[in-house]
Amino acid sequence: MKGKIIVIEGTDCSGKETQSKLLVEKLRASGEKVATMSFPVYDSPTGRIIGACLLGKPDMCEKYLKENHGFFQEGGGEVDSLAALCYYAADRRYNLPTIKKYLDEGYTLILDRYVTSNLAHRGGMLDTKEERLKMYQKIDTLEYDLMELPRPDQVILLYMPFEYAYELKQNRKEKLDEAERDEKYLKRGENAYLELAELYGYDIVNCVKEKKIRSIEEISEDVYKLVRKK
Repeated sequence: MKGKIIVIEGTDCSGKETQSKLLVEKLRASGEKVATMSFPVYDSPTGRIIGACLLGKPDMCEKYLKENHGFFQEGGGEVDSLAALCYYAADRRYNLPTIKKYLDEGYTLILDRYVTSNLAHRGGMLDTKEERLKMYQKIDTLEYDLMELPRPDQVILLYMPFEYAYELKQNRKEKLDEAERDEKYLKRGENAYLELAELYGYDIVNCVKEKKIRSIEEISEDVYKLVRKK
């Protein structure tokens, strides 16, 4: 029986990595055959290009720290959308054999970010809905049709409103990359995620309730229930 793909997406500071790991643990505990991947795959050649050159991640781009940018002097959030999205699409295509292997062996594959990230972050850079819809279609065609990536069976969006994400980042010890420092870029990405959720029918898990950030376990329970329901 062919495996399935469940994508965990989220706005800034929503805990995508944490929730992906917790979902894997819960599914395994219930007897499911589960594997997980995170995109970009930073230890792959394509992932290193993204981390160092485009995002300017501090631990991958020491040479540029004094100038406070990656290889692109305008900053990763300002790079032309069509140019930037190709790096991310190439990383997924490069790692497609691993995805196929898991699916062919019948695994439920939990992905921490996927094509949906490209849709939100590249589409979010555009001002009008008409422009964004065209971008969404271009990315959909590029990654699913031309790159031949499998479409996900379920996408779960963790929604952390920007103002709460900003609050959480103040307590972070690790240095932020360029995208994480760009408030305009993050706000536009958040709006695009919500727009995409409506267009594509993503399941949404709210990370804030009654003006308070929910606990990791509360959010995890919602994610698990959505997967079981599907």
